[in-house]
Amino acid sequence: MASDELAKVVEPRKKGNVKYASICAILASMASVILGYDIGVMSGAAMYIKKDLRITDVQLEILIGILSLYSLFGSFAGARTSDRIGRRLTVVFAAVIFFAGSLLMGFAVNYGMLMAGRFVAGVGVGYGGMIAPVYTAEISPAASRGFLTTFPEVFINIGILLGYVSNFAFARLPLHLGWRVMLAIGAVPSALLALLVFCMPESPRWLVLKGRLADARVVLERTSATPEEAAARLADIKAAAGIPRDLDGDVVAVPNKGRDGGSSETQVWKQLILSPTPAVRRILLSAVGLHFFQQASGSDSVVQYSARLFKSAGITDDNKLLGVTCAVGVTKTFFILVATFLLDRAGRRPLLLASTGGMIVSLLSLGAGLTVAGHHPDGKVAWAVALCIASTLAYIAFFSIGLGPITGVYTSEIFPLRVRALGFAVGVASNRVTSAVISMTFLSLSKGITIGGSFFLYAGIAAVAWVFFFTCLPETRGRTLEEMGKLFGMPDTDDMAEAEDATAGKEKVAEVEMYMPSKM
Repeated sequence: MASDELAKVVEPRKKGNVKYASICAILASMASVILGYDIGVMSGAAMYIKKDLRITDVQLEILIGILSLYSLFGSFAGARTSDRIGRRLTVVFAAVIFFAGSLLMGFAVNYGMLMAGRFVAGVGVGYGGMIAPVYTAEISPAASRGFLTTFPEVFINIGILLGYVSNFAFARLPLHLGWRVMLAIGAVPSALLALLVFCMPESPRWLVLKGRLADARVVLERTSATPEEAAARLADIKAAAGIPRDLDGDVVAVPNKGRDGGSSETQVWKQLILSPTPAVRRILLSAVGLHFFQQASGSDSVVQYSARLFKSAGITDDNKLLGVTCAVGVTKTFFILVATFLLDRAGRRPLLLASTGGMIVSLLSLGAGLTVAGHHPDGKVAWAVALCIASTLAYIAFFSIGLGPITGVYTSEIFPLRVRALGFAVGVASNRVTSAVISMTFLSLSKGITIGGSFFLYAGIAAVAWVFFFTCLPETRGRTLEEMGKLFGMPDTDDMAEAEDATAGKEKVAEVEMYMPSKM
């Protein structure tokens, strides 16, 4: 059954199956809570860490931003692990590693030990940030994939909110104890995730990669709205994996299409990074650009330094600062929930463009408010304070309804099956490196060009991002994962045999092979 038939599947729908797919997506997305919690909790904990350990602003911004660089180890290790042992067990890795990192940070007695804990936690964050969207995209039916693949971003925002609440709840503890409890409590969601993950099935696409067709069929039947949809999804995945559509059985041998006889991992790196075809290069550029602009437009500066931001605007009381940051967390969580219902209705591209446009206006307003407040350090300018708060919340709302969730959704959709895990890891690497640069330079940048000037700079970057999104990113709503390649110029997998037999079509063969896994 071809992918065109999948679009024709109609009622009756099995609501229980749709609910089961949603539960699976929720459980996998809990891995994203650990990233969100760390982002949120460090916003407030940083004030107390600086006082207790007596560190400089440079040490503080390195402490906050370095986790993004550490997460690169987890992202690339997670891509390899997920292809070898499966998506589900990789989620367990993420939970266990972050659990250890949280405890290490909580019991840190000096700056060096705290940095060691950040490294361990960063690796866990990298694992979780890579695997949650990939697993969710692979288990979701096309009709609800946009809705379900926003769940990782939803849980990031829930984690951020929990981090802010933790700041507010433990701020009244003694100085040496409060920030340690804030950081150590992050071990709780990771422990819960490690236990619940065994309720999840394995990704059907990974099972097909391993030749376990019977197991994949069971999972698809439990996560599809109709039997016809399950059969169509399996047929498309088999075609993408280079398995004949009419071949059945419990376990089948997956064809090895590597042209140089190298290992599977070598082939993946070659076809994605070293010698990609034009279509694959466009997919990679789209993913890397999307992740880069998500962070370069200043989202981490707003979230991680929100307390510092509002202090610069004129709010000096610690309790009021933490209270306003909680409002930021509530706003993020509310609007990401709105986004989950709009992605499959409005589409990725319209939401992305509207979101980025709103962010540009909000950043310009925030820069103006902070500039006015900065010129009156001896007294509050009421309207400037109100403008800063309103602009910050508006920025958070626009980000959370579009660019925030769409980055993970879009990247998890567009890569071919064989390189999906590594491709997403490369996108996450771009995200984390950019996040680290933004986080570790914000305080220095604010001193160099003023804090208001920093947000004018972010507004300029967001304007460039809007142009990139408008010119480079096609709409993916309603497409199956196996159809995505057509949007970027790849041939239909049904033309596989013809492409392999053609003597003059070497480039076409290379693009088709992107959908063919070799033996693991």
